[in-house]
Amino acid sequence: MPRGSLIVQKFGGSSVADAAGICRAARRIAKTREAGYQVVAVVSAMGDTTDQLCDLAAGVSQNPNPGALDALLSMGEAVSSSLLAMALVDCGQAARTFTGSQAGLITDSVHGKARITDVRPGRIRTCLDHDTVPIVAGFQGRTQKGRRVTTLGRGGSDLTAVALAAALGAGICEIYTDVDGVYTADPRIVPTARKIAALSSEEMLEFSACGSKVMHLRSVEYARRFGLPLHVRSSFTDEMGTLILPGLDRSPFQRPAPEQAVITEVSGCEALAEITVAGLPDDPESMSALFRTLSQSVTIQSVVEKRPGPARRADVVFSLPALQAATALSVLRAQQSDLDFQDLQHNGRAGKVMLSGLGMRSSPAVFSTFFSALSKARVDLDLIEISETGLSALTGADQLETAVRAVRSAFGLAMDGVGKVSGGVRLAATRGPRPGGVSRPETSKDGRRSSSPVPAPLGVHTL
Repeated sequence: MPRGSLIVQKFGGSSVADAAGICRAARRIAKTREAGYQVVAVVSAMGDTTDQLCDLAAGVSQNPNPGALDALLSMGEAVSSSLLAMALVDCGQAARTFTGSQAGLITDSVHGKARITDVRPGRIRTCLDHDTVPIVAGFQGRTQKGRRVTTLGRGGSDLTAVALAAALGAGICEIYTDVDGVYTADPRIVPTARKIAALSSEEMLEFSACGSKVMHLRSVEYARRFGLPLHVRSSFTDEMGTLILPGLDRSPFQRPAPEQAVITEVSGCEALAEITVAGLPDDPESMSALFRTLSQSVTIQSVVEKRPGPARRADVVFSLPALQAATALSVLRAQQSDLDFQDLQHNGRAGKVMLSGLGMRSSPAVFSTFFSALSKARVDLDLIEISETGLSALTGADQLETAVRAVRSAFGLAMDGVGKVSGGVRLAATRGPRPGGVSRPETSKDGRRSSSPVPAPLGVHTL
């Protein structure tokens, strides 16, 4: 089946909240089929069904068995999928329902927030080959051993849809909801918020990590690693929504892979400086004035505010390129009386150890391994940053090489010498920022990938 002829359409709880919504979803699927596309539908539970099932469980048990609770919660999506199948038949479309287990979603054994370890969509392919619409119950899967029902966590139907779209080679995954796209802010709170026509998967990762509820965080991570475009749309209109587009070179996986953090690069930068503005008045206006003063002349990379005591003053620490430190100090000294801070401190030899990849914020294994490695190496840290695509910490330039070596060793990325690449990951400390991106695994002459002598921690994949 050529890529592009298949569309996965996911309908959220608000889209199938009642009979009218289910019929509306069925008509949309039928219309897509009439346009010449094959369709796989993924559904959430109707409206507040999951909350109601949780309340029922709490009413009969103060501490419900996690496995039994997952089995109960998975029933909500089964109801939606059965009703949608009935509506599709009335629209003249053959349909068949599948649980997450029947659709081939294999997970680990963590009930309530399971992670996908494999996708085996053989039954879905067969259904498509028979010109039938597969309707998959989202939010759920099964364990490899024991075949126990698991759930993927709130919003997990997005993840079901994305995982199936990646495994089936779909051209796009459409996420239908009660809003018509991704906005610059919540339009219910900020009336002037505008809809974004298109954005990158990296931008959507940050939106999701910062609290946007339009897309499930883990589903955006999964789509990005497979280079899968997403389209967030309203179930109630035919208008275009928001396209979430991965980078053209961001598709390192060619087959279903475990849902886990992906480490693509370990690097270091020693051309940094650290400045502490001590005793700044502890109020938003003073902070705003400080960075307004600096914004025209320097590039700030990391910021942290420290409150040393009850004197209503704070220390603000920030990092910047070392070549800009003299300019920043000069500007700050000239404005000291206006900004009303007490002192300036300067560390001209700072370095940053950086870990790049996917799933940083949602993988506790990455966070704990990173800091455990640096602690064991006795590396002093400051100005820690974490996002969905990176984890970094500032340290002294004299400790940078030790820090980089400790981190790469902890993640199984050993190398023979400085500047070499092992397992497709660039490991040497650099003297300035380099372009990012996914490196490809290094391949030997016989076509086999090179291996690392130190295994990566559980739940972490290294390229």
